[in-house]
Amino acid sequence: MLKHPFYQYGPSDLELPVNLNFSEFILDKLVEFKDRTIINGATEETITYGDIAQKAMNLAISLSRLGVRKGQVVGICSENRTEFWSALVGSICTGAALTTFNMMYTKHEITHVASISKPKYVFCSPLAYKMHEKNLKSLKFIEKIIVFGDEKPAGTISYKDLVSTQEVKYEDFRAADVNGPEDTLFILYSSGTTGLPKGVALSHLNALISSRSRLIETPNPPKYLIITPWFHTMGLMGSLLYLIAGRDMVYLPKFEIELYLKCIEKYKVTRLSVVPPVLVAIVKYPNKYDLSTVEIVYSGAAPLTKETADAVRDKFPNVKSVLQGYGMTETSLAVTKCTDEMVKSGTVGRVMPGAIIKIIDLKTRKPVGANQPGEVCVKGGLVMKGYIGKDRREDFDDEGFFRTGDVGYYDEDGDFFIVDRLKELIKYKGYQVAPAELEAVLLQHPAVRDAGVVGIPDSRAGELPRAFVVLQPGATATAEDLKTFVAEKLSNPKHLRGGVRFVAEIPKNPSGKILRRELRKLAQQSKL
Repeated sequence: MLKHPFYQYGPSDLELPVNLNFSEFILDKLVEFKDRTIINGATEETITYGDIAQKAMNLAISLSRLGVRKGQVVGICSENRTEFWSALVGSICTGAALTTFNMMYTKHEITHVASISKPKYVFCSPLAYKMHEKNLKSLKFIEKIIVFGDEKPAGTISYKDLVSTQEVKYEDFRAADVNGPEDTLFILYSSGTTGLPKGVALSHLNALISSRSRLIETPNPPKYLIITPWFHTMGLMGSLLYLIAGRDMVYLPKFEIELYLKCIEKYKVTRLSVVPPVLVAIVKYPNKYDLSTVEIVYSGAAPLTKETADAVRDKFPNVKSVLQGYGMTETSLAVTKCTDEMVKSGTVGRVMPGAIIKIIDLKTRKPVGANQPGEVCVKGGLVMKGYIGKDRREDFDDEGFFRTGDVGYYDEDGDFFIVDRLKELIKYKGYQVAPAELEAVLLQHPAVRDAGVVGIPDSRAGELPRAFVVLQPGATATAEDLKTFVAEKLSNPKHLRGGVRFVAEIPKNPSGKILRRELRKLAQQSKL
């Protein structure tokens, strides 16, 4: 079939296992790299890949005896901790789908997402159990709660009891058979920046293509530092990639900048995988630690400005590349990614193997060529099966492309650039203003630590850009200072006519994306 002249195609040479069973694939890799380690940087607790594999097989047998089967769902509600991976691998080896919950969800939110996936069993960390015990027990579809750690609260099952059964030999163990393209492996949740999260169904094939399309062999395996939560796509799928590639990992249950930098020095970390707000915090933190081992910084989940990228290169003396990617839960992680050779400012890279991308005009809905912004639409083996309980036709076009709701373009080299979210563009007198562009300028001001911009209704102009700003500790700046600063750098429609409001923090989801709906609520609650 002829290629469309306006579509951008990823490489087609991708090796996949014959049986398309991700559970079997990840277990084989854990055994292959059995001596690699995952270290909790906060406690120094260490587990080998071999330990994870053994516990996963033991757990799979125990869960099967409890009645867990293909077609069912198992949940995990936990901060990053060592039991997470054996719980995940053990659960999917039974043939069940695995869903992950943000333990910081409110009662309303966790009820909402759990009611989408309806897990039969849920693994909880002691902290997550303490926070959500009553709520989880009130959900009738949840039959048992399995608790990590040494304690066994009344009415629960001990994770340790399930993994301490007679050890299963790898040679004798076999993961449940699955239909790779059709059977659901993970049920994850979209970011919910414009409403309540939706359940995203990813297949075994989705995960295999996502993993294999990013696999890079290297003679000196790098060491990664992970802080992105594993319940989120970036943390989950990214870390699975490192497991499959046999990388040593250091992780933290939560981001604490002092501990984070200390871990880089202590463990001689060579790779960082972070979201832009973390990088902003790092570059503005005093130089107290040896960061010379860091060679590559991967940034995702939100746009990374040129100024922040340049500051990262100044902060880490031996960094070779600061790379961005673009993706979402619905595409099993990234659909475009930069390589070490890409030096263009702002690019999120080229199309990954297993994907096709087209840009469609916002008005005509027709495909457009190079350097013409429009909605990003994605098709291929990386793209989800669909949203749980939702008609695919609402989110996919007639050609099977998923409509992302993001605005972007590609240049003559096939390098992609993301402008903003379609639903978040501010409409000022017919002009489309991207909040991310204004935020990037505000972050250049030395007194600004963080910023978020939304449009506020205006009877004449339609919408006016309003900035919410967090100042650096001890710094001073007035609203007029910042309005003037932006006006000197951006064209007339992008000026902060909606004003500037100073706040203690910018509301964000766990992946670092600004929750603009929360900023709009703030704008409605009070006037400047």
